[in-house]
Amino acid sequence: MTLPLFPSAWMTDEHRMLQDSVARFFRERWVPRAAAWREAGLMGRDTWLEAGATGLLCAAMPEEYGGGGGDFGHEAVILLEQARANLSGFGGGLHSAIVAPYILHHGTDEQKQRWLPKMARGELVGAIAMTEPGTGSDLQGVRTQAKRDGDDYLISGQKVFITNGQNANLVIVVCRTGGEAGARGISLLVAEVENEDGSLRDGFRRGRNLDKIGMKAQDTSELFFDGLRVPAANLLGGASGAEGQGFFQLMQELPQERLIIAVSTIGAMERALADTVTYTKERQAFGKAVWDFQNTRFKLAEVQSQVLAARATVDAAIQAHLRGELDAARAALVKAWCTDLACKVMDECLQLFGGYGYMMEYPIAELYADARVARIYGGTNEIMKELASRFM
Repeated sequence: MTLPLFPSAWMTDEHRMLQDSVARFFRERWVPRAAAWREAGLMGRDTWLEAGATGLLCAAMPEEYGGGGGDFGHEAVILLEQARANLSGFGGGLHSAIVAPYILHHGTDEQKQRWLPKMARGELVGAIAMTEPGTGSDLQGVRTQAKRDGDDYLISGQKVFITNGQNANLVIVVCRTGGEAGARGISLLVAEVENEDGSLRDGFRRGRNLDKIGMKAQDTSELFFDGLRVPAANLLGGASGAEGQGFFQLMQELPQERLIIAVSTIGAMERALADTVTYTKERQAFGKAVWDFQNTRFKLAEVQSQVLAARATVDAAIQAHLRGELDAARAALVKAWCTDLACKVMDECLQLFGGYGYMMEYPIAELYADARVARIYGGTNEIMKELASRFM
């Protein structure tokens, strides 16, 4: 069942055409395979090539670099439809709307020409290695080291909770290239971690595909670097002048990362609400449909008002971002509020499924489990509120 929504002012006819195409692709091609991917703990590398051929990757990258030539709205459409299809295992949002923009905005023309077309085709799968066992939201505490050795850097350290970790062969590594404490010594090095034959390069190892509460089909991994040799030319922005700029590059890109998290929660909440309305109208209890109980209708009316408010908030943030006006403080607030709300919405909806809501064969159970991590990744919501409060 599809519930009526207010139209999004940022959506053009082109966005709506993409929306229809993506929704159909997910429904016909990927949803039937979702259970197998959950069982396997990841989507195979072949799905990335399929995504590239279908136009799901790098939709907002310029055509000269192999992308779709669109804007952030195109990425938002894909994220919304992915969430509505309950396909949390696909790490395309991180690949296309986080990793690719780092290269586009901060890379040299040679770096863009070398990596972005292959990312758009799905030949390269992107990841960004920020989090470490002892460092989460506090990126200034990164300990992974990259020591200069002639024309190369040698990277050593450990990363954890890395999305696309099992599939990624192009990893932006947040590391220290200088001895300064805090932000000054941080750089971003782009590591091509596989040889041409697909084997791993010396000095790099993938750890466990982590067993999570939710997002079972998404490969979230530990990554280990033990003297991985990376050319100095892979320093994001080029070997001359970009060393030590990593923290500032991160701060520039994080608002979009937080916005895409909020966008995904909208699609997931809309799916949860639609499924719950359908279920309660079909499910019988005490001789009548669960929908016929006033409590059910009141609860779902409240949920719909919350989802509509969240959608309006995210729509406004998307419009601001398309104009180049979304600042870090507002992005942080949108991310924190929407992800907190999503957990409440999923809980209310699951409750109306009764015992069946606790069974993984029902999508609401997966939506409920998947929602929880959004309050943590991209910066915990506590950090989001602290950041926003500094600008009040």
